[in-house]
Amino acid sequence: MSTVTASCVCGNIKATITGEPEKNVLCHCIDCHKTSGSVFSHNALVLDKNFTLVSGTPKEFTKTADSGGVITSHFCGDCGTTLWRSGAFFPGGKIVKTGIVDDLSWVGDRQATDELFPKRKTAWVPNLVKS
Repeated sequence: MSTVTASCVCGNIKATITGEPEKNVLCHCIDCHKTSGSVFSHNALVLDKNFTLVSGTPKEFTKTADSGGVITSHFCGDCGTTLWRSGAFFPGGKIVKTGIVDDLSWVGDRQATDELFPKRKTAWVPNLVKS
């Protein structure tokens, strides 16, 4: 079982992910536009038991998501990096922003298998998920 490290931009928050994500998804919701600074986000759905916070204490921001459910963003209070989100969408797990994973090949080897909020997809973004 493989383990990868993850961190925020400034390095104050570090974590490890063990094993495989339950799923890899692209999300086009408004929150992901804003938290990623882009037109979608790539996320790994990781069970809580496979995610270990090694150092640092993330700040939290909780709100009602596009889905109508409550979602909490966990981010570095120093550099602002969104690390993961948690909520009713994936109980018992974390919606990890794959940009925090230090090993780019780990992300590259795990193409998204689903897209969330496709109606909010930016018009010029092609279909990135293979069916």
